[in-house]
Amino acid sequence: MKKSLWVLIVTMFVFVGCAKKDEVSDYNKPAIHWYKKIAESITKLNLDKADEYYLSLKSEHMRSPLLPTAIIMLAHGHMESEEYLMANYYFDEYNKRFATSDGREYADFMKLKSAFLGISDINKEQKLMLDTVKNAEKFVLRHPGSPYDPLVKTILVRLHMSQYLLNENIAALYNRIDKDKGAKIYRTKNDQSPLNLNDIDLPKKGIFSKVFD
Repeated sequence: MKKSLWVLIVTMFVFVGCAKKDEVSDYNKPAIHWYKKIAESITKLNLDKADEYYLSLKSEHMRSPLLPTAIIMLAHGHMESEEYLMANYYFDEYNKRFATSDGREYADFMKLKSAFLGISDINKEQKLMLDTVKNAEKFVLRHPGSPYDPLVKTILVRLHMSQYLLNENIAALYNRIDKDKGAKIYRTKNDQSPLNLNDIDLPKKGIFSKVFD
Protein backbone atom coordinates (compact mmCIF):
# COMPACT_ATOMS: atom_id res chain seq x y z
CA MET A 1 0.00 0.00 0.00
CA LYS A 2 2.81 2.40 1.00
CA LYS A 3 4.76 1.46 -2.13
CA SER A 4 1.73 2.20 -4.35
CA LEU A 5 1.20 5.54 -2.63
CA TRP A 6 4.87 6.44 -3.10
CA VAL A 7 4.71 5.55 -6.81
CA LEU A 8 1.61 7.73 -7.16
CA ILE A 9 3.28 10.72 -5.48
CA VAL A 10 6.43 10.38 -7.62
CA THR A 11 4.29 10.12 -10.77
CA MET A 12 2.38 13.27 -9.81
CA PHE A 13 5.61 15.22 -9.25
CA VAL A 14 7.00 14.08 -12.60
CA PHE A 15 3.75 15.05 -14.37
CA VAL A 16 3.62 18.50 -12.73
CA GLY A 17 7.31 19.04 -13.46
CA CYS A 18 6.83 18.18 -17.14
CA ALA A 19 3.78 20.43 -17.37
CA LYS A 20 5.70 23.33 -15.86
CA LYS A 21 8.63 22.67 -18.17
CA ASP A 22 6.36 22.72 -21.22
CA GLU A 23 4.66 25.86 -19.95
CA VAL A 24 7.97 27.66 -19.38
CA SER A 25 9.37 26.50 -22.72
CA ASP A 26 6.49 28.19 -24.55
CA TYR A 27 8.06 31.63 -24.08
CA ASN A 28 10.83 33.59 -25.78
CA LYS A 29 10.21 32.02 -29.15
CA PRO A 30 11.13 33.61 -32.49
CA ALA A 31 8.40 35.60 -34.22
CA ILE A 32 8.00 32.98 -36.93
CA HIS A 33 7.10 30.41 -34.25
CA TRP A 34 4.15 32.47 -33.00
CA TYR A 35 3.16 33.38 -36.56
CA LYS A 36 2.94 29.71 -37.54
CA LYS A 37 1.00 28.92 -34.36
CA ILE A 38 -1.50 31.67 -35.20
CA ALA A 39 -1.92 30.38 -38.76
CA GLU A 40 -2.34 26.77 -37.60
CA SER A 41 -4.91 27.74 -34.96
CA ILE A 42 -6.94 29.78 -37.45
CA THR A 43 -6.90 26.85 -39.88
CA LYS A 44 -8.24 24.62 -37.10
CA LEU A 45 -10.84 27.28 -36.18
CA ASN A 46 -9.33 27.51 -32.69
CA LEU A 47 -9.53 31.29 -32.57
CA ASP A 48 -9.17 31.58 -28.80
CA LYS A 49 -5.77 29.93 -29.08
CA ALA A 50 -4.88 32.09 -32.08
CA ASP A 51 -5.68 35.19 -30.00
CA GLU A 52 -3.38 33.91 -27.23
CA TYR A 53 -0.55 33.32 -29.70
CA TYR A 54 -1.04 36.82 -31.09
CA LEU A 55 -0.55 38.27 -27.59
CA SER A 56 2.72 36.33 -27.35
CA LEU A 57 3.85 37.57 -30.75
CA LYS A 58 2.89 41.13 -29.89
CA SER A 59 4.53 41.16 -26.46
CA GLU A 60 7.75 39.38 -27.47
CA HIS A 61 8.22 40.94 -30.94
CA MET A 62 6.64 44.40 -30.98
CA ARG A 63 8.41 45.43 -34.17
CA SER A 64 8.17 42.19 -36.11
CA PRO A 65 7.24 42.59 -39.80
CA LEU A 66 5.01 39.54 -39.31
CA LEU A 67 2.63 41.42 -37.00
CA PRO A 68 0.57 43.26 -39.67
CA THR A 69 -0.12 40.05 -41.62
CA ALA A 70 -0.96 38.18 -38.41
CA ILE A 71 -3.47 40.86 -37.45
CA ILE A 72 -5.20 40.74 -40.82
CA MET A 73 -5.29 36.92 -40.69
CA LEU A 74 -6.94 37.07 -37.27
CA ALA A 75 -9.45 39.68 -38.42
CA HIS A 76 -10.48 37.51 -41.37
CA GLY A 77 -10.56 34.40 -39.20
CA HIS A 78 -12.98 36.03 -36.78
CA MET A 79 -15.10 37.33 -39.66
CA GLU A 80 -15.34 33.83 -41.15
CA SER A 81 -16.54 32.58 -37.76
CA GLU A 82 -19.05 35.45 -37.57
CA GLU A 83 -17.27 36.92 -34.55
CA TYR A 84 -17.60 40.44 -35.85
CA LEU A 85 -16.69 42.36 -32.70
CA MET A 86 -13.34 40.59 -32.53
CA ALA A 87 -12.82 41.12 -36.24
CA ASN A 88 -13.37 44.85 -35.74
CA TYR A 89 -10.93 44.84 -32.84
CA TYR A 90 -8.19 43.52 -35.13
CA PHE A 91 -9.01 45.92 -37.96
CA ASP A 92 -8.76 48.77 -35.44
CA GLU A 93 -5.49 47.33 -34.18
CA TYR A 94 -4.13 47.24 -37.71
CA ASN A 95 -5.18 50.83 -38.42
CA LYS A 96 -3.64 52.16 -35.21
CA ARG A 97 -0.30 50.47 -35.64
CA PHE A 98 0.47 49.77 -39.27
CA ALA A 99 -1.93 51.27 -41.78
CA THR A 100 -0.60 53.25 -44.70
CA SER A 101 -3.19 55.21 -46.70
CA ASP A 102 -3.95 52.15 -48.89
CA GLY A 103 -3.90 49.82 -45.91
CA ARG A 104 -6.21 52.10 -43.94
CA GLU A 105 -8.67 52.21 -46.82
CA TYR A 106 -8.78 48.41 -46.92
CA ALA A 107 -9.07 48.05 -43.14
CA ASP A 108 -11.78 50.73 -42.97
CA PHE A 109 -13.78 48.91 -45.62
CA MET A 110 -13.38 45.51 -44.00
CA LYS A 111 -14.39 46.92 -40.61
CA LEU A 112 -17.47 48.45 -42.23
CA LYS A 113 -18.32 45.16 -43.93
CA SER A 114 -17.83 43.30 -40.65
CA ALA A 115 -20.15 45.68 -38.79
CA PHE A 116 -22.79 45.34 -41.50
CA LEU A 117 -22.64 41.55 -41.44
CA GLY A 118 -22.91 41.70 -37.66
CA ILE A 119 -26.41 43.23 -37.84
CA SER A 120 -28.59 40.17 -37.39
CA ASP A 121 -31.64 41.81 -35.81
CA ILE A 122 -32.22 45.51 -36.46
CA ASN A 123 -34.88 45.65 -33.76
CA LYS A 124 -32.18 44.93 -31.18
CA GLU A 125 -29.20 46.50 -32.92
CA GLN A 126 -30.39 49.99 -33.76
CA LYS A 127 -27.24 51.67 -32.43
CA LEU A 128 -24.95 49.38 -34.40
CA MET A 129 -26.97 50.08 -37.53
CA LEU A 130 -26.88 53.86 -37.04
CA ASP A 131 -23.16 53.75 -36.26
CA THR A 132 -22.56 51.72 -39.40
CA VAL A 133 -24.48 54.29 -41.47
CA LYS A 134 -22.27 57.07 -40.04
CA ASN A 135 -19.09 55.09 -40.67
CA ALA A 136 -20.15 54.32 -44.25
CA GLU A 137 -20.78 58.02 -44.87
CA LYS A 138 -17.38 58.85 -43.37
CA PHE A 139 -15.75 56.25 -45.61
CA VAL A 140 -17.19 57.87 -48.74
CA LEU A 141 -15.84 61.27 -47.64
CA ARG A 142 -12.47 59.99 -46.41
CA HIS A 143 -11.71 57.79 -49.44
CA PRO A 144 -13.07 59.52 -52.57
CA GLY A 145 -12.79 57.41 -55.70
CA SER A 146 -12.18 54.26 -53.66
CA PRO A 147 -12.56 50.93 -55.50
CA TYR A 148 -14.77 49.92 -52.56
CA ASP A 149 -17.09 52.88 -53.11
CA PRO A 150 -19.85 50.91 -54.95
CA LEU A 151 -19.92 48.29 -52.20
CA VAL A 152 -20.01 50.91 -49.46
CA LYS A 153 -22.90 52.70 -51.17
CA THR A 154 -24.72 49.38 -51.53
CA ILE A 155 -24.33 48.86 -47.77
CA LEU A 156 -25.67 52.38 -47.18
CA VAL A 157 -28.73 51.79 -49.38
CA ARG A 158 -29.50 48.51 -47.63
CA LEU A 159 -29.19 50.10 -44.22
CA HIS A 160 -31.39 53.05 -45.19
CA MET A 161 -33.93 50.65 -46.66
CA SER A 162 -33.90 48.54 -43.53
CA GLN A 163 -34.39 51.59 -41.31
CA TYR A 164 -37.19 52.92 -43.52
CA LEU A 165 -39.09 49.64 -43.50
CA LEU A 166 -38.64 49.27 -39.75
CA ASN A 167 -40.00 52.78 -39.13
CA GLU A 168 -42.94 52.13 -41.45
CA ASN A 169 -43.67 48.85 -39.72
CA ILE A 170 -43.68 50.53 -36.29
CA ALA A 171 -45.89 53.35 -37.59
CA ALA A 172 -48.38 50.83 -38.99
CA LEU A 173 -48.42 49.05 -35.64
CA TYR A 174 -49.23 52.31 -33.85
CA ASN A 175 -52.04 52.97 -36.35
CA ARG A 176 -53.54 49.56 -35.62
CA ILE A 177 -53.75 50.30 -31.91
CA ASP A 178 -55.06 53.86 -32.49
CA LYS A 179 -51.89 55.65 -31.41
CA ASP A 180 -51.63 58.03 -34.34
CA LYS A 181 -49.16 60.35 -32.61
CA GLY A 182 -46.68 57.50 -32.32
CA ALA A 183 -47.21 56.61 -35.97
CA LYS A 184 -46.57 60.22 -36.96
CA ILE A 185 -43.22 60.27 -35.12
CA TYR A 186 -41.91 57.30 -37.10
CA ARG A 187 -43.25 58.52 -40.43
CA THR A 188 -41.58 61.88 -39.75
CA LYS A 189 -38.29 60.03 -39.36
CA ASN A 190 -38.87 58.50 -42.78
CA ASP A 191 -39.47 61.94 -44.25
CA GLN A 192 -35.79 62.60 -43.53
CA SER A 193 -34.64 59.39 -45.23
CA PRO A 194 -32.85 59.58 -48.60
CA LEU A 195 -35.31 56.88 -49.74
CA ASN A 196 -39.06 56.74 -50.05
CA LEU A 197 -41.40 53.79 -50.15
CA ASN A 198 -41.67 53.90 -53.96
CA ASP A 199 -37.91 53.29 -54.16
CA ILE A 200 -38.15 50.06 -52.22
CA ASP A 201 -39.09 46.63 -53.50
CA LEU A 202 -40.12 44.68 -50.43
CA PRO A 203 -37.71 41.75 -50.11
CA LYS A 204 -39.12 38.25 -49.79
CA LYS A 205 -36.07 36.88 -47.96
CA GLY A 206 -32.98 38.14 -46.23
CA ILE A 207 -31.91 40.50 -43.51
CA PHE A 208 -34.74 42.98 -44.05
CA SER A 209 -37.64 40.59 -44.45
CA LYS A 210 -36.71 38.76 -41.23
CA VAL A 211 -37.69 41.84 -39.29
CA PHE A 212 -41.27 41.69 -40.57
CA ASP A 213 -41.93 37.94 -40.65
